[in-house]
Amino acid sequence: MSRARAGAGLGLRVASTLVMLFLYFPLAIIVVYAFTTQSSSFTFPPPGLTLDWFGVAFAREDMWEAFRLSLLVAAISTTVAITLGSLLAGAVYRTRFFGREALTFIVLLPIALPGIVTGIALRSTLSGLFDVSPGTFTIVIGHTTFCIVIVFNNVVARLRRLSPNVVEASADLGASGWQTFRHVLMPNLATALLAGGVLAFALSFDEIIVTTFTRGGDPTLPIWIFQKLFRPRNRPVTNVVALIAVTVTIVPVLLAQMLARSSDDAGTGMGAGATSARPRGAIPAE
Repeated sequence: MSRARAGAGLGLRVASTLVMLFLYFPLAIIVVYAFTTQSSSFTFPPPGLTLDWFGVAFAREDMWEAFRLSLLVAAISTTVAITLGSLLAGAVYRTRFFGREALTFIVLLPIALPGIVTGIALRSTLSGLFDVSPGTFTIVIGHTTFCIVIVFNNVVARLRRLSPNVVEASADLGASGWQTFRHVLMPNLATALLAGGVLAFALSFDEIIVTTFTRGGDPTLPIWIFQKLFRPRNRPVTNVVALIAVTVTIVPVLLAQMLARSSDDAGTGMGAGATSARPRGAIPAE
């Protein structure tokens, strides 16, 4: 039995290693060729290494315009998603109403549908029915549809782990609804909101399929990379910009993972324990 378990564990480790190599080896290739001296073709091993292409990429104003547009769209989409996603999560968790399951399904649907279906539907609806010209506004709407799902799932999961006794104890102590939200719910939901927000920001910053159907004339950074990808003379610059995009994306994802792990370690007892440990009348009057 022990040998079988050891063999299964070894097989699982080997399989996991192969999967990780399959996923991250292309990223390693991008990093290597961002520093290559070769200007128009890929050769392995690289003939030499240089930092010159970073200077060339940073000097391109069109790249910076695309980068700023991606940051703007991601910031606005994340803000709207945090607001609407948390409100929807609170409504679905705290109340029972007709169409509750249907509303949950509709909220979760954009993340399950193929991006091309979502993009075509948004383009047809915004341009055909409402006569809205494609641009930054339509990109934000498209990104918000799937960013809401990330925040919604995080907040609902946290609310389900939060003991309802915490809210009841706050009411028994004489706290108003606003005081309960500010001093009891928000401290318990803060890491879930932050983790969902940074993950939504990363997904929005990297999104290309929905953006293709909802954008106007100005490209976001992923669209800019895709446009330059098939021009041989731009390959080193494209690799540099891709490396920047990967870095900007990985940092929020790692932060979201750390926040989710820390919140899971804290568990549902953190909120209850913190409330029970408060002295009488600890919720301040407002």
